[in-house]
Amino acid sequence: MKENPVRSLPGIPLLLLLLAALVGGGFLIFLGATGESVAMVMLGVLVEILAAFCLFGLYMVEPNQAAVLSLFGKYIGTDKENGLRWNNPFYSKKKISQRVRNFESGKLKVNELDGSPIEIAAVIVWQVVDSAEAVYNVDDYESFVHIQTESALRAMATSYPYDQHEEGQVALRSHPVEISQHLKDQLDERLSDAGVSVIDARISHLAYAPEIAQAMLQRQQANAVIAARTRIVAGAVGMVEMALAELEKNGTVKLDEERKAQMVSNLLIVLCSDHRGVQPVVNTGSLY
Repeated sequence: MKENPVRSLPGIPLLLLLLAALVGGGFLIFLGATGESVAMVMLGVLVEILAAFCLFGLYMVEPNQAAVLSLFGKYIGTDKENGLRWNNPFYSKKKISQRVRNFESGKLKVNELDGSPIEIAAVIVWQVVDSAEAVYNVDDYESFVHIQTESALRAMATSYPYDQHEEGQVALRSHPVEISQHLKDQLDERLSDAGVSVIDARISHLAYAPEIAQAMLQRQQANAVIAARTRIVAGAVGMVEMALAELEKNGTVKLDEERKAQMVSNLLIVLCSDHRGVQPVVNTGSLY
């Protein structure tokens, strides 16, 4: 089922014509009644009935709206001409909005790739692009969008971890652009049969479930501390190596292996500590 454009007639000129026909029919009935002419009365009644029936062919189409026309269950076409329009009075007309809409899903509790329960929600920007598919391919396209959005969001959330554990790994929290594109692609595939196009899809809420939120926060803090300490130690080792190399290069002092070990210990204590109440032991004399 694909959208088929159909032409219609301007409604305002036809409305004026039909109103004039109603007035003319009434005038014929009046003349027939006063002149005792049955034929003129019948003609006036016929004009009135035809004009009143033709009024049912009038309908209004607003901007970014489409009128889906059908005749006794058969799809005729879609009229997108704005304003007051007229078509066959036997056609049934169903109005479909083609404006851009927002939909925010509720907070869903799902398990991410590592099995941890999380809460996730998304905002979807969508638009009907094929009115025929929206009307005839699904019972209720708005409900279809809502249900498929939640289904796609659940499937997407279970495909990625909450946090990035490996270099280059895509995660829900650290890669919002990739996650949004994946969700949009999934929704486009699911909603294409309903004549709906997804303009944008974004994660609006992402958090661990309340029952594990505190434990996950401590885990994140521990990972952050480990990462920071790793960088500090790497920098401190480099500085110690540089200091020993400069001392030997300039010949400032001759250090044997034991003195080097003591100096390395003191420098690492100073460089790797939190600098709160540090009291390094500095050798000022001979170790012998």
